[in-house]
Amino acid sequence: MEISSRKRLMVFSGSGNLELAEELAKLLGTSLGGIERSVFANGEIYIHYTHSVRGADCFVIQSHCPPINFHIMEQLIMVDALKRASAKRITAVIPFFGYARQDKKGRPREPISARLMGDLFLAAGADRIVSVDLHTGQIQGFVDTPFDHLTALPVFVDHLKGVVDGPTTIVSPDTGRVKLAAKFARRLDASVAFVHKRRAVETRNEVAALEVIGDVEGRHCVIVDDMIDTAGTAVGAAELLDKRGALSVRLVATHGVLSDPALERLESSAIVEVVLTNTLPVERYVGHVDKITVLSIGPLLAGAVDAIFTDASVSEIFQGENM
Repeated sequence: MEISSRKRLMVFSGSGNLELAEELAKLLGTSLGGIERSVFANGEIYIHYTHSVRGADCFVIQSHCPPINFHIMEQLIMVDALKRASAKRITAVIPFFGYARQDKKGRPREPISARLMGDLFLAAGADRIVSVDLHTGQIQGFVDTPFDHLTALPVFVDHLKGVVDGPTTIVSPDTGRVKLAAKFARRLDASVAFVHKRRAVETRNEVAALEVIGDVEGRHCVIVDDMIDTAGTAVGAAELLDKRGALSVRLVATHGVLSDPALERLESSAIVEVVLTNTLPVERYVGHVDKITVLSIGPLLAGAVDAIFTDASVSEIFQGENM
């Protein structure tokens, strides 16, 4: 008996960000796999794949957007169902990785929830994880399976080259993003500055911007970060830059979490443009907040998925900038 070996790519989407998933499937020259999805009266999630997945290379894309715990659990159940249906390899594609900010203990008796997330996906049956612009790169080491860390840097750089003209400074909103700011600066021939801030340990989402270190007067400033949640950090940094004589202030962030009152803060701030990607659903603010520009990471995700499927190099797509 002779059995011909052929690989079969299948892409499935959770309910978190269907628009991005459909774009990804289209770029890969396929369509989303069929899923029967429902919720029991008590909130339990039910998943059923409508076609055979046996022996297939399956990619399950889900953005961990609100309600975040629902969408995490939905993706875990989707992975488990594929494992039990004899999929050959399962890759969890997580554009926005939930709980990534909880990557270490800052106080006694705190959890490391980002590690727990990795454990959950391994237990569910994921053979590989793909995410975009993690809060900290060390999260890759929390799981004993391949973890591809993609970056939206090339997408942002292309956009900024078209809208910023003149002396430019890339600004890190805190000391933890200086390395990221330096990557932007190299690609844009810009200088680097950072904002010194003080965060209240006992509260969430409260930050005081104190001072800016670097040359910003008479320059176009671009604040770079991995996410915008309530926008307190970004708006505080923008006000400080404006007081220090910046010609303009832009904000670039991969993940637009935008919890209340972020939209109001951004709209009334000194920031002239907020550049985000579609790792999270954008329906809430596109067309409602004039300052927001949304760039698609669909092509980057498609390139990474294709590289994984064909066993090619993912890092070559990003020229080594995805570390």
